Amino acid sequence: MAGKALTLTSSARAVFKHLAFEGASTRPQIGAALDLSRPTMSAAVTELEKLDLVKTIGVVSGTTGRKAAKYRVGRGAGHVIAVDAGSTHVRLRVSTLDRRLLLSRTYRLSENQVMLSEDISRAVAGEVAAALAETNEEWGPLRTFGIALPSRVVSSPGDVVSTGQNRIFSHFTPPEDVDILLENNVNCAAVAEHLHGAALGTSTFAYIQIGFKIGMGLMLSGHLIRGRNGAAGEIGHLPYPVGPSMQPIAGEVERYLGTEAFMARVQSNWNDGNTLAPGDTAQLLYLAADGNEEAIRHVARHAADIGAVVAACVSVVDPGLVVLGGGYGSSPLLAPRVQQVASQLSYPVEIVSSPLGSEATVLGIEKLAIDSSLAKLVG
Repeated sequence: MAGKALTLTSSARAVFKHLAFEGASTRPQIGAALDLSRPTMSAAVTELEKLDLVKTIGVVSGTTGRKAAKYRVGRGAGHVIAVDAGSTHVRLRVSTLDRRLLLSRTYRLSENQVMLSEDISRAVAGEVAAALAETNEEWGPLRTFGIALPSRVVSSPGDVVSTGQNRIFSHFTPPEDVDILLENNVNCAAVAEHLHGAALGTSTFAYIQIGFKIGMGLMLSGHLIRGRNGAAGEIGHLPYPVGPSMQPIAGEVERYLGTEAFMARVQSNWNDGNTLAPGDTAQLLYLAADGNEEAIRHVARHAADIGAVVAACVSVVDPGLVVLGGGYGSSPLLAPRVQQVASQLSYPVEIVSSPLGSEATVLGIEKLAIDSSLAKLVG
């Protein structure tokens, strides 16, 4: 399916990459962006057309009345499958190398998964099988299969036993002859925020996910930081609790801040006799947005706890910008209080809510899968 790397002239390679990164463009637009002469552009397009790497999709009239052909990436470039193998949902996107969406699927797991599990692997197997059954020959060859995992991820020859990353293959067997790319889910979300979201144009920032679990993706000077053991950003393992006669417990801060424990506290300490305690965070946020004082109190209390963890991260890496994401964390109701507490406890930092919400992770692994495909296809 994936095929071998292609040998292209430098001008053809530049034109193809421009179309992949910038989307459909006219010949004059591409030539101006790449500073290519008309003969060079013509030769490059002809070279790419012979390989079905570009496709003419129409003709555009300019201001002077002259017409120009418009191109986009062709079927010969192929497509990728990106999967967010999450703790609560499995999300899947099939996309071209210029990020045109071909197919999208979402599956809700019957139970939330604390760790990467066989249930997640089964769900991924089912969703991928359904996607492959809908494959259209116009999509071209499948180049890369990217999977975002709720676990640490290391590359070979790293210790894949301790990360547990290969559990994804307990019930899921990827298609043969296709490159497989694994990445931590929160790292993927950070990539998406850098490309599409609140960190667009920002080279240094932290993405902090607050949902069923918590985690951080860290980008410094445009580089995603993974760490030697794939554990950079694993803020769920910050020492907690800390104090006299207290013994820190591994992963306890994640359990405390995660939405299950949070909602248990909300329900056991709900003091509004006129309104039933919310059953989940969506209901809690709805009540808070509607002005319910008890809901506002609980959201503010939790936001202060999140702010303390953000302050710890800011004290270590000073990212300047922190994007709050995840199913719960992306709510704009949290950001002001998190900002207040984090700034009081550490250094000045801008706190913003993710505009991508629950789609951030799958968009990030899609980006990484496309980048990998482009590198192997044309260098």
